[in-house]
Amino acid sequence: MSRIPAVNPQTATGRGKELLDAVKQKLGLVPNMTRAMANSPAVLDGYLGLSGALAKGALPAKVREQIALAAAEANGCDYCLAAHSAVGKAVGLTPDQVRDARLGGAVDGRTDALVKFARRVVDARGRVTDADLAAVRAAGWDDAAVAEVVAHVALNVFTNYFNTVAATDLDFPPAAPLAAGAAA
Repeated sequence: MSRIPAVNPQTATGRGKELLDAVKQKLGLVPNMTRAMANSPAVLDGYLGLSGALAKGALPAKVREQIALAAAEANGCDYCLAAHSAVGKAVGLTPDQVRDARLGGAVDGRTDALVKFARRVVDARGRVTDADLAAVRAAGWDDAAVAEVVAHVALNVFTNYFNTVAATDLDFPPAAPLAAGAAA
């Protein structure tokens, strides 16, 4: 059971209602995470603002979902693993790509470098090495991509921590368990 109650969009008022209505209009549903965030319209507004801005960035939707999956696995966020597994599938990730992202990699070399870098940012709490940056650049990514990865990691750490603290009730199918012996 959630430790931060979900705000009912039908009974919400003020800015919280405006934001929840915008989520419903965009997604066709109001996920439990955004309903819980609506307890503080400032929190929901901040999440939606950064998420919306990054969606206009240079990284493709599949890569953004792979980064989200890598962060969610690293942070042990069941809600985010469920949500991003579902969204990843919706944007065209295969089950193998979802698994690989959760493990911090990808089959495609260029994407692999970016997902590994994202996982390194999470694991090192931002204290990456010159070699970490060189590996991303050697794979053909520029500084804009590096900046966007850091922003995506920050956004996902926020949602991972929020959902873990809130114990947000799943409203997506649970993520498949990783195979025995797979190390995240």
